[in-house]
Amino acid sequence: MEIKDTEQEMREFRLRVTVLGGLVLLCFFLLLARFVWLQIVEHSDFAVKAEENRIALVPIVPNRGLILDRNGVVLARNYSAYTLEITPAKLTASLDDTIDELSKLVTVELKDRKRFKTLLEESKGFGSIPLRTRLSDEEVARFTAQHFRFPGVEVQARLFRQYPLGETASHVIGYIGRISPKEAEALEDSEDDANYNGTDHIGKEGLEKSYEQVLHGQTGYEEVEKTSGGRAIRTLSNKPARPGSNLILSIDIELQKIVEEAFGERRGAMVAIEPSTGDILAYVSRPGYDPNLFVDGIDAQSWNDLNNSLDRPMVNRPLSGTYAPGLTFKPFMALAALELGKRTPSQVTYDPGFFMLGGHRFNDDVPGGHGSVDMRKSIIVSCNTYYYELGHDLGIGAIHDFMQPFGFGQKTGIDLENEKSGVLPSAEWKRGRFKGAAGKWVGGDTISVSNGSGYNAYTPLQIAHAVANLANNGVVMKPHLVKIIEDGVTRARKLTVSQESYRIPLQQQNIDFVKNAMVGVTSEPGGTAYRAFAGAGYTVGGKTGTAQVITIKKGEKYNAAKLAERLRDNALFTAFAPVDKPRIVLAMVVENAGKGGDQAAPIARKALDYYLLGKRPAEKDKTKVEKEDAETVLPVEGQAMEEQAAAAEMQRAAPSPQTPAAQPAVPIAAPSPQASAQPSAPTTASPAPQRVSPSAAQPATPLAAPARKP
Repeated sequence: MEIKDTEQEMREFRLRVTVLGGLVLLCFFLLLARFVWLQIVEHSDFAVKAEENRIALVPIVPNRGLILDRNGVVLARNYSAYTLEITPAKLTASLDDTIDELSKLVTVELKDRKRFKTLLEESKGFGSIPLRTRLSDEEVARFTAQHFRFPGVEVQARLFRQYPLGETASHVIGYIGRISPKEAEALEDSEDDANYNGTDHIGKEGLEKSYEQVLHGQTGYEEVEKTSGGRAIRTLSNKPARPGSNLILSIDIELQKIVEEAFGERRGAMVAIEPSTGDILAYVSRPGYDPNLFVDGIDAQSWNDLNNSLDRPMVNRPLSGTYAPGLTFKPFMALAALELGKRTPSQVTYDPGFFMLGGHRFNDDVPGGHGSVDMRKSIIVSCNTYYYELGHDLGIGAIHDFMQPFGFGQKTGIDLENEKSGVLPSAEWKRGRFKGAAGKWVGGDTISVSNGSGYNAYTPLQIAHAVANLANNGVVMKPHLVKIIEDGVTRARKLTVSQESYRIPLQQQNIDFVKNAMVGVTSEPGGTAYRAFAGAGYTVGGKTGTAQVITIKKGEKYNAAKLAERLRDNALFTAFAPVDKPRIVLAMVVENAGKGGDQAAPIARKALDYYLLGKRPAEKDKTKVEKEDAETVLPVEGQAMEEQAAAAEMQRAAPSPQTPAAQPAVPIAAPSPQASAQPSAPTTASPAPQRVSPSAAQPATPLAAPARKP
C-alpha cells in the first residue's frame, strides 16, 4: 500500500499556483501596459483616426471663371448637369455586362462607349469615369430606381464648360478637358494639389490653359459626419469654395465674327490691334474647330477628322504659323533708310526692271521696270528694284538691328502659350543655323531679305505688332488678349497691361512720311490696294504683299491657274486707320490666295468698315476654294521657312540635267522640328531667280526671286 506524501503534493500545488498566478499577473501587466500605450501615449493619433472614420472632408469644386469679350458677350460659361459614372474597382459584375445593363435604363451610344474606354485607359482604372453626361431628369429617375443593382455606379451632379459661340474665336479661348495622368502627376508635385481635389478638368489650350490658375478658383470643403457604412448624417462645418476670376478680353467678338465669315473657306490668319493700348481686337485663325468637342473627351472620329485634315484647323496660325512678309516689309525698309541716312524722300532711283549684283540679275515684277522711282512711289506701286538696291546699300547688319526693336523675329509676350519666335535673319544667325561654308552670308541673301522674302519668317502676330509700333509712332505696347481680370467675388477689376513696354527712337517726320506713303497705297490710282478701299469713308494706310510658296524654273512664268491650289502664292495685307489717330491696326495672310490687293485687302476692308463705321457686310463670302489636289500636298506643319530656303539654295546650286518630277510644296507656316537639308557652299551672290513650271513644282522659298505685285 502506497502512502501519499501530502507535504510534497502541497509544495507542488503551491508552485503551480505561484507560476500560474505569475503568468496571470504578467498578462494583466501586459494588458495594462498596452492600455496605457493606447489610451495615453497614442491617444492623439487614434483620436484623429476615429474622427476620420466618423468625419469626411468633402471637396467643394469652385465655379470656373467666365470668359467675356470687351462688350460683355459670354464666350465661355458653366452649367450643371447629371453624369452617369462608373468606378471599375467597385464593380461586382464585368464592366461590359454592367454597361449593357445600364444601356437598358439610359441611352448609351457607341461613341459613349468608345470615349469611356479611352478615358478608362488613360485613368488606368482608378477613380470614377463618366459613361454618359447630361442625363435627362427621366434618365436620372430610371437609374435611381434601379441603383441597388449597380454597385460602383453613381449619378453625380457636375459643372460643365460650354462655349456658346462654338467655332468662333476657338484659337483664342481654347478649351478644357479631363485631367490626364501626366497632368495629375504634375499637380501632385505642385503646391496646387489640394486645390484640385474633386476637380476633373483643366485648361488644355488657349486662354483656358494660360489663365488656368486665375480661372480655376479656390476649392472649398465640407466636414460631414457619417456612419460606419459611409452614409452622411449631417454637415458639421464648411469652407465655401471661392469662384475663379472672370476674364474680360480685348476681343470685339462681332469684329471677330465678321472677319471669320469674310475668310469663308480660305485658310489664313488675321490679327487686329488697338495700337495705343496693345488690345487685340480680333485674332483669327482659319479654319477653326468647335472647342465643345473636347470638354467631355473628343470621340475618335472627330479627332481624326481634325488631326488629319490638310487644312490643319488645330494649328494656331497667328501664334505659330511663320510666313515670309513679302512686300509688307517695304515700309520698314524705307523707314530704316530714312533713319540711317541712306536715302532721302526725294532721292530717285531708276528702275530698268532688274538689279545686277555680282553678275546675277534680280528681276522686278514689272517687265521694263517702273522708270524713275522715289521713296513714296516705291511704296505705293511696290517697286522691287528700289528695295534690291536699298538692301544692298544698308547691309544685313543694319537691317537686322533696325527691325529688331519693332518685334520681328521675337516673341511678343502675348498671353498665350507656345508662341513661335520666327526668324529675323542675320549673318550670325546663318552661321549658327548652317554648318561650314553653307553658313556664310552672301550678297544675294541680303537682296532677298530686303524684299521680304529669303530667310524672313514671321508670325502674323509679329507683323501686326510691328505695324502697331509704327502706327503708334514707336511707342511699344505689349499685345494681349485679356484686358481685365475681374475678381469672382468682389468684382474688383485689374488691367493686365497698363503701361508701355518701351519706345523706339524715331524721328517723327520720317514716321509721318512712311505713313503718308502707305495712305497712297489705298487712296491713289496705281496704289496696290486702291480698288479695295475706293469710297471707304475714312483714311487708311496700308501695304499689300504677295509671297511665293514655290520657286519656278528659270524662263517659266508664274501661272496660278496651272498650279495646285496649295502651291499658289500667299496674299498679305497690313493696314492702320484712321491715319491721324489710329484706332486699329491689322495684319493678315490668306494662304495660297494670290495677290494681296485682290484677296487680302477686301477682307481687311470689311473689318475696318465694321470697326470704324459700324457697317456690316451685305452678304457672307461665297468664294469656293479648289481642294481637289489636297491629297498630293503636304500639310501646313512642314519645313520651317529657313529650311525651305536651304533646300531651295541647295537645289539651285546643284546642276540638274533633267527636269525633276513633280514634288509637293510645303506652305510657309508652322515650323517643324525636323532637321533640314543643308545647302551647298554659297557663291558671292545668290543666283538668278527661278520659277519651276507647274509640272515640276519644288518645295522652295523665294531666296532671290522677285516678289510679285500684290
